[in-house]
Amino acid sequence: MTDENNIPAKPRRRVTAKAVAERAGVSRSAVSRAFTKGAYLDQEKKARILEVAEELGYRPNVFAASLQAESTNIVAVLTGNMKSHFDTELVEELLGRLTAEGKWPIVVNGEKVANASSIEGLFGFPVDAMILRGGSMDKYVVESCAKLHIPLIVSGVTVKSERVDSVACRNADGTYALTQLLLEKGRRRFAWIDGPTRVVTQEAHRRERRQGVERALAERGLEIIATRDSDYTYEGGLAAAEAILREQDVDALLCANDAMAAGALSYVRENLGLKVPEDLAVTGFDDIDMASWPCFNLTTVQNPKSEIVDHIIRLLHERLANPAKAGEVVLVGADLVPRGTH
Repeated sequence: MTDENNIPAKPRRRVTAKAVAERAGVSRSAVSRAFTKGAYLDQEKKARILEVAEELGYRPNVFAASLQAESTNIVAVLTGNMKSHFDTELVEELLGRLTAEGKWPIVVNGEKVANASSIEGLFGFPVDAMILRGGSMDKYVVESCAKLHIPLIVSGVTVKSERVDSVACRNADGTYALTQLLLEKGRRRFAWIDGPTRVVTQEAHRRERRQGVERALAERGLEIIATRDSDYTYEGGLAAAEAILREQDVDALLCANDAMAAGALSYVRENLGLKVPEDLAVTGFDDIDMASWPCFNLTTVQNPKSEIVDHIIRLLHERLANPAKAGEVVLVGADLVPRGTH
């Protein structure tokens, strides 16, 4: 906004409780009690405060008020790789559930945290609990939460530690079943597009997904004949598929997640003119929303977001109710989702 001289107007400041108190002729604490359920205050004085608050456009800062309470309802959420469609979808659902539960989520992108010291400020907030997605900064966070008695729930990897709860997918079981499905279809020449080796915090599920493929192949006396590391993105999958198929004749291309599988699928169809699945099977993992789009119709493995979030919320409630209970590890199933690319 600008005034008549075309000079930008100063932004209007938020009306404070102090301003309401001065206009109503009461104390600052009286204003606070007027907006606190169950707090004692003379009814006439309360009516006057509410009238002035409405006139000035005052709204109490519920977040700030919660800092004074025994339980703040603040939950810190350290996210994983937000380039990952699955992480984005899971975190979105988790934040929605936390908000519906009356929690105040503080979101920090764990992938952007350079080192332990750069996240120390987060522990200055009076958080009720911390939820860690993907294992980001796991050692430092686990140790800090233990010292500060902050409940910790880890999603994406399992953590066997006292008073730490974790939820993870049965990654190896999922890729094992997927590989068996392809073997039953007569596939024998397998290639694998993996995630990035440099992301240490994702190493556990990265390793597990490959192990499931290798175990199923070993039972048939087979091995992966080509592999390529990528970055869990559509573009990365496309580039990895090009690198593999330029040098190897394969009939099954398994990808560590759906976004890379979508990229690989596009390369195969648009640049090689191969038919999928007649000439080549292409599969993913996670069952993100995009996997079911008609243009992909991707055979994949479900990493059940809603079930994972259900367990996180349950574990959060149980941990807050009983901080001393033993840590719980929850492993959720990874079911096949056969579509049109196998």
